Amino acid sequence: MTSPVNPVEASAPAHQAELWKPVLLRAAAALAFGAVTVFWAAPSETGMSWAGGAYLLATGAVLLWGIPLTGFRREASPGRTMSAAASVLTGAGASVLILQGSLLFAFVAALGLAAVAAAELYFGIRFRGRHVLARDWLASGVVGLGTAAALPFFTSLGPHALLGVAGGGAIISGVLWILAGLSLRHDARAAAARP
Repeated sequence: MTSPVNPVEASAPAHQAELWKPVLLRAAAALAFGAVTVFWAAPSETGMSWAGGAYLLATGAVLLWGIPLTGFRREASPGRTMSAAASVLTGAGASVLILQGSLLFAFVAALGLAAVAAAELYFGIRFRGRHVLARDWLASGVVGLGTAAALPFFTSLGPHALLGVAGGGAIISGVLWILAGLSLRHDARAAAARP
């Protein structure tokens, strides 16, 4: 989904050549969590909280680490917005780890996922055609908002259903982000090979 390098993006700062690293780390976190949810037949509330909390924390940490690489400075307006959303996700992950329960997982995880998804959707629309990750942010934002909206409706079905919903969204976004990361890595290598 990531756009191929165009002349505007080719003149982007050199640190954006490393953008593929946090994108692939985010994909790895999402796909690892998704695999856990697929193969865990009978998770307990504690297990759900640990797995879900670790996923939210890892994703939030990767987003915070990758913000400068996207071309957004933390002190700039877009950087502040994405930092705030990633901080909400990280806080949601810590809360889910510490305070365990299906109801808490459903609503707190939904809040964290919705914060990041809304920021990504906004930046996907705002920077469409002007940023290499714009289309990926759009798709990820839609998937994240869908996952966040669905989670509270599965509270009564228990940990297996909640992990299934969260894991389904993680798998979809993980595949999206792995394709984006591999495309970015290929473009970075192609740009480095050009004289």
